Amino acid sequence: MDALKTTSRDAELAAKIARLVEERGWNQEDFARIADLNRHTVREILKSNGEGRRLRNATISQCAAALGLQVNELRNMPLERLLPRMHGKPPTEDLGGVKKLTEAGASKELIDWLQSHPERAAQVTAEEADDLLTQDGPGKGIAQLGPEHFIELVERRRRILRRVHAIATTGYIDLLEPLVNLMFEKLQPPVKGP
Repeated sequence: MDALKTTSRDAELAAKIARLVEERGWNQEDFARIADLNRHTVREILKSNGEGRRLRNATISQCAAALGLQVNELRNMPLERLLPRMHGKPPTEDLGGVKKLTEAGASKELIDWLQSHPERAAQVTAEEADDLLTQDGPGKGIAQLGPEHFIELVERRRRILRRVHAIATTGYIDLLEPLVNLMFEKLQPPVKGP
């Protein structure tokens, strides 16, 4: 099971690296030269179908350095927060959800949770903060079930979206698309006849 988790995490990380390299406008050869990596290794990362070899720490470190990131940023920060940095924009606090939640007057219970879980809180995006705010307030979900429940839902959704993105960058997109379309159709309200 741990090997499966590692492979999944590596596939997600490879997809993130591929997207950041694409955002920089680099091709495989550019990235191999800048990261000082073997072209075969770079090809495996950028064209990964989730079944490639495990990413070594040294490889991840070289990828992070080439992209102008710290290893922990590359591993843990959501892609949405990293993309602006590929264009030389400095990381800004206003991209983070914690600041948005604080400024929007989130409940004391939610703010206390964020302060006691700083690593998880740092990953909350502004969009996720908006979702949390819809569940915050007297008589709403966070007051009834607690912040942990809703943060876990946000984290699950983030993991699923990363995995879908990783799958969508491979040959498995042909299998993914009909499944997503079927599920999406099930969510649509029924169309009333004339």
